[in-house]
Amino acid sequence: MKTRFLSILVAWVFLAVAVVGEAQQPKKVPRIGILHGASASSVAARTEAFREGLRELGYVEGKNIVIEWRYAEGKADRLPGLAAELVGLKVDIIVTTGPIVTRAAKEATSTIPIVMTNEGDPVGTGFVASLARPGGNITGLSSLAPELGGKRLELLKEIIPQLSRVAVFGTSTLPDNAQRLKEVELAAKAFGVKLQYLDVLGPKDIETTFRAAVKGQADAILWQVAGGVANPHRTEILELAVKSRLPAIYHNSAYVDAGGLMTYSASATDLDRRAATYVDRILKGAKPADLPVEQPKKFELIMNLKAAKQIGLTIPPNVLVRADKVIK
Repeated sequence: MKTRFLSILVAWVFLAVAVVGEAQQPKKVPRIGILHGASASSVAARTEAFREGLRELGYVEGKNIVIEWRYAEGKADRLPGLAAELVGLKVDIIVTTGPIVTRAAKEATSTIPIVMTNEGDPVGTGFVASLARPGGNITGLSSLAPELGGKRLELLKEIIPQLSRVAVFGTSTLPDNAQRLKEVELAAKAFGVKLQYLDVLGPKDIETTFRAAVKGQADAILWQVAGGVANPHRTEILELAVKSRLPAIYHNSAYVDAGGLMTYSASATDLDRRAATYVDRILKGAKPADLPVEQPKKFELIMNLKAAKQIGLTIPPNVLVRADKVIK
């Protein structure tokens, strides 16, 4: 009996030690990879919006979540390497910030969940099977970019009633570029406007395409160049727009905040903030394949009167009154 009692006692001691040891094991802190095509400074507002979204859900960077930030600095050829680097770090989720970035992440992994924050046509690019059921390791938010091109052309027509020719600055290597251009072409036909498509594949193309727009007698510019290509050169782009005296409508608010004329777009900061919800749900066990891709809830029309004055343009009051923000 004594031997049996001692055996039971020893077993209980071992069990207690095991339970205490397990309780003392440090809880794994999730590691998130954020992949940007642009520089850190050019997307600072988006970065802060994402952090804000995490804080609202109880995550504090450096305490209960680790974030690995990677920036391609406008050099698209760096993205595959940066994506591979995040995969090598065995991050739990990769958050991407545009179609070229998402493509690099998709090619780097088919198992790590990927959360898109700003994808214009996720079905057309092949990133997801459908918006309702993505079906793979990618989900997130769509910016509805292709459909917005027609609305931007409409706004240009409103501020320039005599508009007859528009230079469309784009990047043909964007996965959703064809769909973007198709939407603009449909709107152009309705408004009786001719389009001049100018391809911006890298920084070296920026000045030459502006010269081509002037030579082609464009009345305005519709700007939808890939952010990773253009964002680091935003100052140069805005200076060239003023020098060319061409009204331009941009695809995000950062250009107008920096001195550009106008933008109509889904709010990039709102999309980034909402991306934190996807991160939270995936960390709690949800599968990307089952999380529907959400669309924008917030759109912004922002106008810069100082920029209008620089090129001698008067914004009609009926357009100005609809702006969500007017920079004077």
